[in-house]
Amino acid sequence: MELEEAVKARHSVRQYKNKPLDKETIAALQSEIAACNQEGGLHIQLVTNEPKAFDGFMAHYGKFSGVTNYIAMIGKKDGLDEKCGYYGERLVLLAQQLGLNTCWVAMSYSKIKTAFEIGRGEKLCVVIALGYGETQGIAHKSKSINEVVKAEGQLPEWFINGVNAALLAPTAMNQQKFLFTLKENQVFAKAGIGFYVKVDLGIAKYHFEIGAGKENFNWVS
Repeated sequence: MELEEAVKARHSVRQYKNKPLDKETIAALQSEIAACNQEGGLHIQLVTNEPKAFDGFMAHYGKFSGVTNYIAMIGKKDGLDEKCGYYGERLVLLAQQLGLNTCWVAMSYSKIKTAFEIGRGEKLCVVIALGYGETQGIAHKSKSINEVVKAEGQLPEWFINGVNAALLAPTAMNQQKFLFTLKENQVFAKAGIGFYVKVDLGIAKYHFEIGAGKENFNWVS
C-alpha cells in the first residue's frame, strides 16, 4: 500500500481484536519511531500488551474496547503539539500500511506511569491506539476546499491534491480548523481556535505534503 492509498484507507477505529502485534510489525514501528524521534527531537514510545490505559470510565465512555497497544507521543513542551501531529500521523499511516488500525486519543485514556518514560522538561501530548480493528472504520465528513483555502487565481493541481489529502486527515471532533494560504509555490498553514488544533495542524500538514509532493512547494512559517 502506497502512502496515498493509506491516506484514503485509514479511518479511526475504537474497537480492536484480541490479537497481539507480531515481532516484525513491532520492529517496523520501532524503527520508524526511532527515525521520528531523531528528526523531530521527540521521545515517542510504543507501548504493547498494556490493557490498563483503556480500561477506565473515560475509555468505555468513548466506546474503546480491546486496546492493549498504543503509541505515547512525548517530547519537550516547546512546539510539541504540531510536532506530535506531524510525526504521529507518519506513524499512523505506516501502521495502516502494516495492516493495522489506529485512533488518535486526547482524553479518553488513563495515564499509566509505568508504561512509558517522561523525561525532564517533557510531557505526554496524546496517545495513538493501534492494533487489529474489529472494522476498518468509516470516512468522516469533510469541509470543501474553499472553506480551508486562501488564495488568488487558479489553484495549481499539486495544491488541490495537497488540500484534498489534508481534508482526509483526522482532527479532534472532526473540526478541521486549519487554513492553507498559497502564494506562488509558497504555502502557509495556520491553525484555527479549538481543542488540539495544533496537533490537528501537524497531521494536516503531513497529509498535505503527501498529496502535493514536497518537491512542488515550500512551507512558510
